[in-house]
Amino acid sequence: MKKENKNLTSFTSHLDKQYGKKGTITRDKYEEEFEAFKLGVMLQELRKEQGLTQEQLALKCGTTKTYISRIENNSSDIRLLTLMRIVREGLGGHLRLRVDY
Repeated sequence: MKKENKNLTSFTSHLDKQYGKKGTITRDKYEEEFEAFKLGVMLQELRKEQGLTQEQLALKCGTTKTYISRIENNSSDIRLLTLMRIVREGLGGHLRLRVDY
């Protein structure tokens, strides 16, 4: 028989408690920062899958190693056109955007 742990809470409940409900300023800020973090991780994983260093990726798409590093470490805002160029020219992919309601 499996014993229930009544002290467990869902991740959504944790976020609600820590950052407020969806739609609040604090929660919206958290959500935006998390999306930027995910983007950096995604680019880093794609770069590594292709066996590229940050410097090699930067050379392929006309930017700098420092800029690639800042994106991957969530330390820089990134312009959409730059992101598209990194994905297209640097990684050989196609960027698709989606809006969720």
